Amino acid sequence: MDNVLGRRDETSRLLGLVADARRARGGAVVVLGEPGIGKSVLLDGVASAVDDFLVLRASGVEFESELAYSALHQLCVPVLGHLDALPGRQREALRIAFGLESGTPDPFLAGAAALGLLSEHDRPLLCLVDDAQWLDHASARALAFVARRVSVERVAVVFAAREGSAELDRLPRIDLGPLGEREARALLAREIRVPLDERVRDRVVAEARGNPLALVELARTAGVGGMAGGYGLPAPVAAERSFQARLAGLPDATRLLLTVAAAEPVGDPGMLWRAAALLGIGDVVASQDLVEFGARVRFVHPLARSAVYRGATDGERRRAHDALARVGDPLIDPDRVAWHRALAAVGPDEDVAAALVDSASRARARGGVAAAAAFLERAAALTFEPGLRVDRVLAAAEAKLSAGDFDAASGLLTAVSPDDPRVDLVRGRISFARFRGEDLPVGHLLRAALALADKEPADARTTYVDAVEMGILTGGLSEVIEAARVAPPVSGPVRGVDVILDGVVALVDEGDVERLRAVVADGGDEVWVRWPTLGYLLALEFWDGDAMHDIAARTTAAGRESGALHLLPVGLAMLATVTAHAGDFGAAQEMISEEEALASATGAAPLVYPRLHLAALRGRRGEAEELFSRVGPQLSLSVRYASAVLFNGLADYPAALEAARQAVATRDLGLAGQALPELVEAAVRCGHVDEARAAWEELAARVGGNRWGVGMAAYARALARDDEDAYREAASVLDDGATRIWHGRARLVHGEWLRRQGRRRDARTELRAAHDVLSGIGAEAFAARAAGELRATGERARSRTSPTSDSLTVQEVHIARLVADGATSKEVAAKLFVSPRTVDAHLRNIFRKLSITSRRQLRDLPEIR
Repeated sequence: MDNVLGRRDETSRLLGLVADARRARGGAVVVLGEPGIGKSVLLDGVASAVDDFLVLRASGVEFESELAYSALHQLCVPVLGHLDALPGRQREALRIAFGLESGTPDPFLAGAAALGLLSEHDRPLLCLVDDAQWLDHASARALAFVARRVSVERVAVVFAAREGSAELDRLPRIDLGPLGEREARALLAREIRVPLDERVRDRVVAEARGNPLALVELARTAGVGGMAGGYGLPAPVAAERSFQARLAGLPDATRLLLTVAAAEPVGDPGMLWRAAALLGIGDVVASQDLVEFGARVRFVHPLARSAVYRGATDGERRRAHDALARVGDPLIDPDRVAWHRALAAVGPDEDVAAALVDSASRARARGGVAAAAAFLERAAALTFEPGLRVDRVLAAAEAKLSAGDFDAASGLLTAVSPDDPRVDLVRGRISFARFRGEDLPVGHLLRAALALADKEPADARTTYVDAVEMGILTGGLSEVIEAARVAPPVSGPVRGVDVILDGVVALVDEGDVERLRAVVADGGDEVWVRWPTLGYLLALEFWDGDAMHDIAARTTAAGRESGALHLLPVGLAMLATVTAHAGDFGAAQEMISEEEALASATGAAPLVYPRLHLAALRGRRGEAEELFSRVGPQLSLSVRYASAVLFNGLADYPAALEAARQAVATRDLGLAGQALPELVEAAVRCGHVDEARAAWEELAARVGGNRWGVGMAAYARALARDDEDAYREAASVLDDGATRIWHGRARLVHGEWLRRQGRRRDARTELRAAHDVLSGIGAEAFAARAAGELRATGERARSRTSPTSDSLTVQEVHIARLVADGATSKEVAAKLFVSPRTVDAHLRNIFRKLSITSRRQLRDLPEIR
């Protein structure tokens, strides 16, 4: 890398990165800097310095940035021979993503498969990704996923980009600044071999502002005469313009050939020359200082491609895309053909627009939501019929929203009349996705519902339910309920959505649970496919554990099947919470670990509330309070509820009472109802019997005939009324695998009551049982409470050694349980979106912490199984 002037620290970091990768300590870095600052030179330099590495390259292309997985395919082509070594589902996902099979790829599996493919090679790999700011969304996500997981691989990944991005911002970075004056002078002297007037040199160096490509290209285009004449440099974009200056003297045919090469980003020489022949320019020899022809067509610099494409006239670009569309294969590659046809179109063209809509459907099926959005946006621009154009604009905005491009989605909506209620629907969803506690997004949905009321009353009512779910999650529920009271009636059969809307209004206004009870009890009802969070929270409000589990399990399964980025984490978080309350802390940890793996894979923030609940139920005060302190105000209700559980376990009843009061006072659907038993218990212990009885009566009015609800009503009645029959009923009804922790708590409060009645022998029986259940589950605070009560009866609780698995992290517990169940390292890697080597590294830590040496021993540990 001797030819890289003034970049000693940067080259040292890159060479250190590849040296670590050589020793199976892989890593990644993003080189950031303005155009022409030397990013590509650094990438070429590190590639030339590693003879023992296989170097893989890919480059983003601005006008193909929406074609899903195109850049990932560029990078992986040289190693596709190892595809058959991947696990079946990963192999299938990658083949679908690369268009080798039809179907819907799982985006997470595609990333994991790419990682596995790179890990399978017998040589260390250097992956160089230039112009990463123009990577297609699917490739950027997959490559960032790979980059975050190569720590135990012989893989180094270097991205070069003009600016940061959501996918790459979490990676280490090198900010490439301008050259110093000394290095700039040395570079200029290397390019200009004859003496320069000192004043001219000073001005050139000053105006170049340390941009090396600006200096190099100026020397090549202006020459000594031009510089001696005081040729001035604009700021860094001059580097691209200098490439354009080279085009000025070229024949028209040569310029057109270069434009075709720039418009065909894959670099397929066969396609290029077929298109050139079609245009009658097949015998032209292109400028070799701009483009290299070989097994692939490659421009000398990414800016050269951009300069050629931007420097062409509109007519030249359209001719190039038209030729590429004509020589493309509409059966093998229909989407690229449609894209070239679209860029060749002069004005509205319904045939091309319809082809783009078909391409959008295929892209969405491949998991390329961003590509679908690009196709739909272009289709709308080519649509003449106004109504159809509006439909396609709105569809494009929805797709942009799904892809996380909120600004683009908002921008598209400006092309549609604000009087169209569908605009407010999309704006509401955009506002919800961006919500950070400021303006409430429900206003958009309420305006849409009001606009739909006269002509489309059924759609209006559906929109009100959208607003209800959004209002619960972000605030503004009271405003939604006020508007929904006058929702228009609909004729015909009553739909599930109508029952939900009327029932929620009745619940909030009158405390009437009967209208909702039946539809909530049916966790398999189709309405909960659209509103899973609302269904889950209503089931929680009614203490309907079966419905909660059904909705959570169904959402998780649907997320797995569809690969939906927004659905699977929600399902896992809900299922983890249900499982934690059932007392299976290990399984809950597994689900939390998987949800966190998904969040890491997508760059999203993990859903924290399952961890809050689990920490509270375990009763580890330091861990729980540290976690409580790190969450934002949007989780304040979860924190209050979890604090009430934690402090009741720790027998800090005044603190539990205050937290439970705050949770119940919100009257928010879901956790406010779940906090009622905690309020009853804390109020009784603090001597506020009337408050406890009021909370019990409110709880009893909510629950139906399901097992969990009946048991909880008995639990609260026993505490509030000193009712021994209710204590026995609660313990009996809650003696169920799905309510194990509450069975232990019911035996605990019964034992405490018996001891206060002076019935020590009976108390010991209940307290022993409670201690066994609660300590076996790992509910440490409640178990300690039972042990303290036993000591007060004159008996010491049997000590239980802390499971050695307590020293494991959440992810290590998950891996240990999977391996104990017989999963191979490859199978575990596929599930957690890591590489097999990463799994093996975790296993070494697990074996060390558990003082074992084999997978067989792991299977024999009861705390793991």
